[in-house]
Order: sequence, then structure tokens, then C-alpha cells
Amino acid sequence: MYAVVGCTDCAALWLLSDPGSSKTARCPRCGRRHQSKKLRRFFESDDRDAARQARTELLAKKQGATEALDGLDSVAEMERQVDEPIVDDRTYLEASGIDADAVAEAGASEGRSRSRDEVVRDAIRGGDRPTEAEIVDYATEYGVPAEAARDLLETLTQRGEASESRGRYRLL
Repeated sequence: MYAVVGCTDCAALWLLSDPGSSKTARCPRCGRRHQSKKLRRFFESDDRDAARQARTELLAKKQGATEALDGLDSVAEMERQVDEPIVDDRTYLEASGIDADAVAEAGASEGRSRSRDEVVRDAIRGGDRPTEAEIVDYATEYGVPAEAARDLLETLTQRGEASESRGRYRLL
């Protein structure tokens, strides 16, 4: 059950779902707490979309703009339309001067780039309890600077995500 209710202080209208479930309701505009059973119900329905539409119509009537609603779709239909893209990705990319086919090809390629953290983790995983030197060599081979690889290795160890024993590392 949904009810369109109004605040006695600021005249805000809002939806109250299942009005009998709680003893009080707070006005979303002014914050005043009201007893739910004493709130004036302008509209009640089991359908949330119908209650939303009724609230919209009440707000338009309150502002003297009922004729502005005449050509509009229902609130539920307008919400559905918002989820539909106005311009598809291909059109947008091409209008921006970007080759949409190249973007699609790049996204479909299996060899995605890895972050520095992923490279260091892969170095630890890939070896049989590798040493710091082996991890740094692997990382530099994949474009991670040696100092950054050492820093990441130290960070992983400090966080408890990797352990070091006798100069050899493993992920936990």
C-alpha cells in the first residue's frame, strides 16, 4: 500500500509506503516527525506507480501547472525513457572523432593491461616462492619500475597479503 501524504508545516507531499507499518513518518523537506495515522492521505493505492503519478498531478495542481502535464507521459513511462540511451556508443564515438571499430577491437582483445599491483602479485604467484630479485625482474619485464615493484612488495607484506620467509615470498 502506498499513500501520498502531506506535511502540516511545510505542505510537502511525499509517498509513504505501507502507512500502517510505522507509527511515525518524517517529512523529507522540513524534517518534522508526524504520527502516520494522523497524516492526511491525498491518495492511496497498491500500485507505487499510480501513487507517484497522483503525487505528480497534485504537485502540478498546487502550482497551477496542470496543463503542463497534458502532453507528458506517466511518471513510470518517463523513468523508463530515461534509462534508454539517446545516442548509442558508436554514434557518440564517431562524432567525437574516435574510430568506433578500433575501440571495439581494443575492448575485445584478451591481453588487457594489468596494474602494477597485479603484475607484482602475478610475479609472486608465478614463481615457486620467488625472491625479491625475481619478483622485481618479472615486474620490470612488464613495465613496472624496479623501485615501484619493491614498494608494492613491501606494501603487500605490511598489509598481510603476502609473507616473506628467509627472503622468499608467497601470497596469503
